[in-house]
Amino acid sequence: MIIGHAPAAYIAAAILHSKLVAARLPAKTFICAGLLGGVAPDLDMLYFHLIDQRQHHHHTYFSHWPIAWIGTLILSLIVYRQSDRSKAALLASAFCAAGVLHLILDSIVGDIWWFAPLVDQPYALFSVPARFSPWWLNFLLHWSFALELGLWAWAVLLYRRRSKASIHNQASASV
Repeated sequence: MIIGHAPAAYIAAAILHSKLVAARLPAKTFICAGLLGGVAPDLDMLYFHLIDQRQHHHHTYFSHWPIAWIGTLILSLIVYRQSDRSKAALLASAFCAAGVLHLILDSIVGDIWWFAPLVDQPYALFSVPARFSPWWLNFLLHWSFALELGLWAWAVLLYRRRSKASIHNQASASV
């Protein structure tokens, strides 16, 4: 995934907020936590380019280890349940759930080391053949990029629908 993580995180956080936590936190706060979690695993690109000099696949870094994201998600859910529904734990859960979603999306055409650090084996559902230069053209011209564009379309539609509902609710409340 190149451009699909943010819209996927938005979609997931908006749906989760409307179904599960609408009364606990403002939607903007919850969705912001989800958006940050959805892109957080790729912050390792700074290390990849600035320090590692692109010597190792950035999906091998700790920030792309599913055990880190799933473990932290479980921990935040436990804290949420044990701490009388802590808002901070709920935000951490949204952040971590979006991080897990990031790894699932990366697994479509990108290698993810699902059993790291125990097993040094990447897994991907499909591969993107290296036919073009620069490298990113291979992803833009692959069928999987249509999924990313679909995520953007869905996110924009959901955002517009939520914005209209918010305006309608504000108008109804002021009457």
